[in-house]
Amino acid sequence: MGKMRYDYSILGELDLELPAIGVKFSFFRPTDVPELEKDTHMSLCELMKKCQVENRPFYFSREHDETCVGKIILGMEQMAPVGKSGQIGPRLGVFDDARANEHVYQSVPKMESGVVNYVSFAPVDQLTFEPDVLIVSAKTTVAEIVMRAATYSTGMSYKSCCTPVMGCAWMLVQPYRSGEVSYIVPALVHGPHGRQLWPADNLVVSVPHHWIPVVLDNLRRMSFELSGHESKQKYYDEFGGILADLAVESQNP
Repeated sequence: MGKMRYDYSILGELDLELPAIGVKFSFFRPTDVPELEKDTHMSLCELMKKCQVENRPFYFSREHDETCVGKIILGMEQMAPVGKSGQIGPRLGVFDDARANEHVYQSVPKMESGVVNYVSFAPVDQLTFEPDVLIVSAKTTVAEIVMRAATYSTGMSYKSCCTPVMGCAWMLVQPYRSGEVSYIVPALVHGPHGRQLWPADNLVVSVPHHWIPVVLDNLRRMSFELSGHESKQKYYDEFGGILADLAVESQNP
């Protein structure tokens, strides 16, 4: 394992029930990550969870079976016309009609065809590659810390964009292509919800590569626990005290 550019150890101080993982898209076959077993039959979002639960790295390729729309999202395959026409969603009860389902497909982000042949997954303490996207799944109280680490030194706005289907596109491709930190509620997406991949009170936070050092550095510098989060009374006392102090200070600028 070569020396990694960034130190991810601070993530171990978060109260994570499952490890944070790094994901990398590759044109060439990885040489530093073992291949996923060929008899694996899972969706792309299930592979993310598999990496977390089994706490081990592996790579997935167009040669593997994928049971949902992952290969379509990755640009490895094209959606069949019957699916593209919006026939699946109404039968699942997710959409009223094919028109609504087809409209959603127009906005779902995908990788360019033929660009991604392999996708590597690894827990952050076992990384042998620089991730394109850092994935953190956590209960909302912990995910708030990760999102705050992105805005702590930058003032960036929190962003979440998703559709009720094809959630893997928003967890992986959208942050990679937009370059923006984002989060989704997996319980709002049909596949992760139905497969019961993450608890209902969890968020999945996606951090694209150039934001990773910002988030890691801010996690080291800021307080995880804020006194104003301990209780309603502490929040009012602290906020009221700050306003009172500023009122006095502003009289002598």
